[in-house]
Amino acid sequence: MIIKNINTEVKYIALKIPFITALRRVEVIEFVRVYVICDEGKVGIGEAPATMAITGEDISIILESIQKVKDSLVGLEIKKALEVLHEQSIGSSAKAAIDIALMNLLGFFKLEDTSFIQTDITISLNPIETMLRDANRACENGMSILKVKLGSDINHAIEVTQKLSLDLPEAQLLIDANQAWSLDESLMYVNAVEGLSIELIEQPVIAEDLKALKLVTDATKIPILADEATFTLQDIKKVVQTKSADMINIKLMKCGGVSRAVEILEYARKNSIKCMLGSMLEGPYSINAALYLAFNYRDVIEYVDLDSPLLYKEVSDELDFSFLGNLINFSGRKF
Repeated sequence: MIIKNINTEVKYIALKIPFITALRRVEVIEFVRVYVICDEGKVGIGEAPATMAITGEDISIILESIQKVKDSLVGLEIKKALEVLHEQSIGSSAKAAIDIALMNLLGFFKLEDTSFIQTDITISLNPIETMLRDANRACENGMSILKVKLGSDINHAIEVTQKLSLDLPEAQLLIDANQAWSLDESLMYVNAVEGLSIELIEQPVIAEDLKALKLVTDATKIPILADEATFTLQDIKKVVQTKSADMINIKLMKCGGVSRAVEILEYARKNSIKCMLGSMLEGPYSINAALYLAFNYRDVIEYVDLDSPLLYKEVSDELDFSFLGNLINFSGRKF
């Protein structure tokens, strides 16, 4: 197959309620959909959301990046195009969108084990009573793995965690600070929640400060998960080698797509590193791509954070998977 053209369009998906973290507030998912069209009539589809606060890319940057590399890819065979793509100096999300489309054309998205997996559900950063209400509602609806977004108010963070642990003892609490805390605040937090049932704490300190991340990791028995500190395989190797965190969070939009995520997952498998497979707020095709990885690397991926479809205002008919509570089942190939 030879690439004949690459087209894009901007799409939007409204959310049920605002998604709020320490870094951003989102009410509508905005993303670029990429179509890689081949001479045999086959079309590969990929997507990339606007995540300026994380990857430094808004919609215009993603579109400009794809346009920038388009001419270097048209006329190439798919495997060669994949190689050339990852030599380009563009943002990781723009790369991921094209990478997903190319991997689709290569027939990568297949499953052997189709038994269900489980995702968490995000509890957005809000006043304490709102977060408790949302968490209780999620558990009542069969979603007891809670990704709890906390912010820079460390006293609020501690109180929310303590109350959730008390009110919902059966829930699995995944705490995500999104880089909101200083080292001192992080240490204050882990001391305050010592003894509570917490699955992990994600990226408590700023991504660039691996020394601080390591000090937090060394100070608690609660597993520390590196997220914004780990974009590439090289980032992950550095975190692992310095023992700066206990686990890593892999996202297609951070690493540059499925092909790069596979490299990371194979490294994690070889080195017995437990992972979370996460996502930004994303459209159905990029979530599809991540879910195939989640199903195929279930021995490496301890936590799945692919709840975007649960947050959509309306159910998508473009998913290869169905969601029932926090259970995800393969429902047939559409992607």
